[in-house]
Amino acid sequence: MSVTCKGCRDGAAFETRLSMAFQPIVDLATGKPYAYEALVRGPGGEGADSVLSQVTTETRYAFDQQCRVSAIEWASRLQLAATGAKLSINFLSNAVYEPRACIRATLAAAMQHRFPTNAIIFEFTEQEVIDTNHLLNILRAYKAMGFLTAIDDFGAGHSGLGLLAQFQPDIVKLDMALIRDIDSDPVRRSIVGHTLRMLEDIGILAVCEGIETAAELRVLRDLGVRYAQGYVLARPAFEALPGIVAQAA
Repeated sequence: MSVTCKGCRDGAAFETRLSMAFQPIVDLATGKPYAYEALVRGPGGEGADSVLSQVTTETRYAFDQQCRVSAIEWASRLQLAATGAKLSINFLSNAVYEPRACIRATLAAAMQHRFPTNAIIFEFTEQEVIDTNHLLNILRAYKAMGFLTAIDDFGAGHSGLGLLAQFQPDIVKLDMALIRDIDSDPVRRSIVGHTLRMLEDIGILAVCEGIETAAELRVLRDLGVRYAQGYVLARPAFEALPGIVAQAA
């Protein structure tokens, strides 16, 4: 391993076994999945919190690597690539010591399972407290390597428009707090509408996440949303690719 990847070399192992659930990001124009987001679970389907609560500063490097490999392994087992959809993997920016060194396990897993790297989206949450320069270094390196990049929870985090001005990812996922009750809240409708137009102007694919009701989905359709994620479309499925409800089309 490269001497620069100190965190991966010196960090403690993450001993807890984990697995994955998958939730689709739906193309509302076709009713088909654009991507499946891999969501960490315990080996018996235990929720993400039960796993994340065991991650420490010392084990976060190993945890991040284990999540990436597990997501690719399960995606391959479920023949995700054959659906034409992409695989979205969440990563911890604070667990990436040096992007090109820390990507090796991901590349090895993709090669072993013959999973196309150009179908992998690396997604980070804007709610994570971040070193912006470090994050930008990661995102630019991943983009240069041919991966897609996404900002999750946009509108609820630490960086917002300032980060977007410095780096334009392929995808921005609007936080569910902006979506909740949008059918009865004109302020949320205005904010989301303007945000969608801004993202379109700068060439970024917008995803609205956390949609729970048919009324919310209807308003988002009226606003021109094409890509959506939420319980109203499909709940996460443990170690499986869930079906999408008919109203997605």
